[in-house]
Amino acid sequence: MLYHLLYPLHTTFSVFNVFRYITFRTIYASLTAFFICFLLGPWMIRKLGAMQVGQYIRDDGPKTHLDKAGTPTMGGTLIIISIIASILLWSDLTNYFVWIVLFVTIGYGTIGFIDDYLMQVKKQSKGLTVRKKLALQGIVALVTSLLVYASPDFSTQVTIPFFKNISPDFGWGYIIFSAFVIVGASNAVNLTDGLDGLAIGPMIIAASTYMIFAYVAGHVKISDYLQINYVIGSGELSIFCGALAGSGLGFLWFNAYPAQIFMGDVGSLSLGASLGTIAVITKQEILLLLVGGLFVMEALSVIFQVGFFKMTRGKRIFRMAPLHHHVELKGWPEPKVIVRFWIIAIALALLAMSTLKLR
Repeated sequence: MLYHLLYPLHTTFSVFNVFRYITFRTIYASLTAFFICFLLGPWMIRKLGAMQVGQYIRDDGPKTHLDKAGTPTMGGTLIIISIIASILLWSDLTNYFVWIVLFVTIGYGTIGFIDDYLMQVKKQSKGLTVRKKLALQGIVALVTSLLVYASPDFSTQVTIPFFKNISPDFGWGYIIFSAFVIVGASNAVNLTDGLDGLAIGPMIIAASTYMIFAYVAGHVKISDYLQINYVIGSGELSIFCGALAGSGLGFLWFNAYPAQIFMGDVGSLSLGASLGTIAVITKQEILLLLVGGLFVMEALSVIFQVGFFKMTRGKRIFRMAPLHHHVELKGWPEPKVIVRFWIIAIALALLAMSTLKLR
């Protein structure tokens, strides 16, 4: 909105020329999202507390978590509001990809909200069933993938990190592939969201990493120099990534140990899906396994645990899944688990950044 209102004035007042720069708008989108989260956070915590929207804690989990019962959840609503407001203010709203990412964020946020609402407000113990949740996620992901596939000049080739000459073309199968990426990213982040600040920290790191990849992919000269896919219009997604990172920082102010609020499924599902969609649009789909490596580790720990448990009729690989609960039960204090997992996320993000040159 500000871009469309103020940039046209640059012919009269040269100061407004700064609005043409994605870097400028990314910085202020980040700050806007941060301050919205920071300022609305206390009100949201009080409101959710008054509505008795408190977190349910599993009896079979780490005993140190039992005192978290009743902490307000569904705080992801605040993150989504901050992102949307910031994007509407600072983005070029004629950009096709901006609306696609907003669509998937709101779509998955709605699924998460329904699930949280049924559990926390209606007090239904399980919320949406796994089948219903995955079905709804699949529908939104397929629609999103079709929209991306239908965008002009969009390539269905898949980039393999570290190998510049290997780019398999999936054709129409790319729709299924990209939907899988979106659903997988969404649920991986959801599984990671189990400790105070554990999910939002790596999400900020991943969003900051893809902010750079989006800018590079949308810049014809830089993308050509680095020999990566040039995607017309994808640079505008740097602003979305900046807003995501900024809102994450604002939320982390209240979500840091000991947390005053949890994001709930409304936050984790939507943030994971938006990250997956940005990875698809910027043609860095496979690289998401590295950028979001911590989320992948958490998801795989659950998959392996469940599969091994069924195959061996009761035996376990980990003391408890996801992985963060396993190391907790081995004696790591919660703050140590969180910080060490953040360190892993930073290291993986740096390794992912190196692929810009190592090809």
